[in-house]
Amino acid sequence: MFETIFFVKLINKKLKMYQNQPIKQWVNEDQPREKLLQRGINALTDSELIALLLGTGYKDISAVELGNKILHSINYDLDTIARMNVEDLCKYKGVGEAKAITLMASFELGRRRKLKLNEEIILNCSEKSHEFFRPIFSDLNIEEFHVGLLNQKNKWLKTVKISQGGISSTSVDIRLIFKAALDVYATRIILIHNHPSGNLTPSFQDNELTSKIVSLGKMIEINVVDHLIITNNGYFSYADNNLL
Repeated sequence: MFETIFFVKLINKKLKMYQNQPIKQWVNEDQPREKLLQRGINALTDSELIALLLGTGYKDISAVELGNKILHSINYDLDTIARMNVEDLCKYKGVGEAKAITLMASFELGRRRKLKLNEEIILNCSEKSHEFFRPIFSDLNIEEFHVGLLNQKNKWLKTVKISQGGISSTSVDIRLIFKAALDVYATRIILIHNHPSGNLTPSFQDNELTSKIVSLGKMIEINVVDHLIITNNGYFSYADNNLL
């Protein structure tokens, strides 16, 4: 969280000083755009960055104050705002559909930057696999199932989303998993899905599905090296628990 107690106090002090004043009337060095140009983007607080995305506030409320109000309501937790959808964001006065979409797009770009992958990544243990795949699931409120495709030396080739569902489950077509693997000549695969509830315990359905995929994989010489269940607080590895 970038907004430390010091920065929160500083923001509140400036907002009080500029109360009811449009940002254009602020001292140049305090205007987010000017501050960015003069001192670089790292000089901006989270509230000021959100203000740049919002563009405007509403009557007597500047974009910086609006950004601060949003962050204050979620205890300045960027992970929380990154998980919000259009409906969640539009609950804030001064945030319409266009602004909500802009905010969502910015966080999605951040996620995709995390997922910019090096072709030489080797996934030979659950810890590395979790670190590699975690950004895909970090802000999801629904369950998704993905498959990581590897070659014989555990070199990552591609990640494919197989399905997405609701809060507690998603339907998986096993044929799509093996089609994805055959398309890139993968010989090893890692199954990955998330539990939005935060529960790391595999369900009966999770175990049944895993067993079926492992069995079918052996028939066509595609080895399931792990199945990860990922939450915001950690992960569960089938391989580490000798369940494959």
